[in-house]
Amino acid sequence: MNFKDFLAAMQALEGNRNITKEIVLEALNEALIKAYRKHIEIPDALVKVEIDQNTGEVGLYQQYTIVEEVEDDELEISLKDALEINPNFKIGDLHSVKVNIDELGRAAALLAKNVMKQKIREAEKKAVYDEYIDKLDEMVIGIVESVEEKFVVVNLGKTLAMMPKAAQIPNETYKEGQKIRLVITEVTKDTKGAQVLVSRADTKLVKRLFEKEVPEIFQGIVEIKAIAREAGERTKMAVFSKRDDVDPIGACIGPRGSRVQVIIEELKGEKVDIFEWRENVIELIKNALSPAQILAVLQSEEKRGIIVVVEDDQLSLAIGKKGKNARLAVRLTGMKIDIKSKSDIEAEGRNWQKDAADFALEQEAKIIERKARKLQEERAKQAEVEAIKQKEYENLNEDITLKDDEDVLDVYEEKEFIPTEVVEEKVEEVIPTKPVEVKPVKKAEEKVEKVKKERKPLEVRHDYVSKFEAIADNKPAAVDKKEPFKRKTKKQEEEERRLRPSELKKDKDYDIKIEYTEEELAEIALKEAVENKQWDDEIDFDEFEDYYEDEE
Repeated sequence: MNFKDFLAAMQALEGNRNITKEIVLEALNEALIKAYRKHIEIPDALVKVEIDQNTGEVGLYQQYTIVEEVEDDELEISLKDALEINPNFKIGDLHSVKVNIDELGRAAALLAKNVMKQKIREAEKKAVYDEYIDKLDEMVIGIVESVEEKFVVVNLGKTLAMMPKAAQIPNETYKEGQKIRLVITEVTKDTKGAQVLVSRADTKLVKRLFEKEVPEIFQGIVEIKAIAREAGERTKMAVFSKRDDVDPIGACIGPRGSRVQVIIEELKGEKVDIFEWRENVIELIKNALSPAQILAVLQSEEKRGIIVVVEDDQLSLAIGKKGKNARLAVRLTGMKIDIKSKSDIEAEGRNWQKDAADFALEQEAKIIERKARKLQEERAKQAEVEAIKQKEYENLNEDITLKDDEDVLDVYEEKEFIPTEVVEEKVEEVIPTKPVEVKPVKKAEEKVEKVKKERKPLEVRHDYVSKFEAIADNKPAAVDKKEPFKRKTKKQEEEERRLRPSELKKDKDYDIKIEYTEEELAEIALKEAVENKQWDDEIDFDEFEDYYEDEE
């Protein structure tokens, strides 16, 4: 059976649906095995499939186990019969018999088709899941495929994603073929296939847009600490800078609001409030409820939430339209906030000013404790790192010492030592019989003393320090050993001026004429004639032609 056309279709499937060739071949292998078992009605039969990818030939083999005594002739073959086929067979080996694939019935072929479809669908589902599970919570660009009443189908390139009604920005219309930015919120793998859910109403979309437009956020210099969003209405975002010289709010807004304006246009006019993150809960709540002016922040009597006190005319502004401002502040801080006017809190008979002061002191104490704990943890980590480094250093020194000892032992073992008796005999032979008188060399000693006397002591060198460096470092400038600068007198300046060539040229009352010899004048005339292309008509050019002919 030739499967060249099937392999070509398999390659197209591999490119279009992101399914590898190995997965398709495995699916084909399993499909043929199940189809043949159904055809012979033996579910336990051993079947092997061989596919030659070069020629496209597919071979189907039924395998029989070689045994001493046959109990099931449909699965086993005796050793005696197997040795007649191949004398190298042993008990336990498998004897393969080729089967004609064309003899498979219609039911078996239909089963093979269904198995192939199921396997390819599972492989496609797994490929899509593996592709998009790594992009979870990331921003992607999709094309609107179709717009339904309850959802929008978006083409992401390798799969179709669904955007439910709740994940859409209110009052935003979508058209087929429209390119939109959205964030992947969920990737699931069910029986129907891998399903990808996307959203434009999620807070992560705003965060990814700021990461794209603001380099300081992408580089990690500015961090988005908290974010709350009412899709299509307003977004509140708390930012924090890790460097003192970078303004987090200014970095997010950009020059003349250029950066935040791009994000607002992408969100179809949604308002974005940006404020600085504070560890102090009181300051954070005040920033979160802006633009309302807050009088005080205190704990509730049950200590389960926060009470915010505002002026009577600021109450509606603090709550916002349909409670939007207060709702965003609650999401941003993660606390239960109750906003009350000054007259209402005083009517309850509560000393809110004293309670606010006590709560502020309590928050400051918590901040100090938190910083001390953080510092202690950092020191503990640093001490742990230092201990690990010290241990590694000691182990390294120990390894080096052991290595050196091993090298010494190797040298000691390789070196050949002469017995002490032989050494003594050799030494006696070398020692002369007559004593040798050693006379001191007087001339050499005299030369050494002479050199010592002539050697000059080393001078102390001073590094040069300019006046500007001396002023900056409060050090005395290096003293120039040259003669100090002296101002010249008027008489000396006049004498120097007379000797300058430019001044001599101004003061002279005569002209200098250059005299040329006759040869130099002839050369100059010739040069001018060549430049002006003035040729002498009396020149006999035939004479020169005869000259060159004679030379040849």
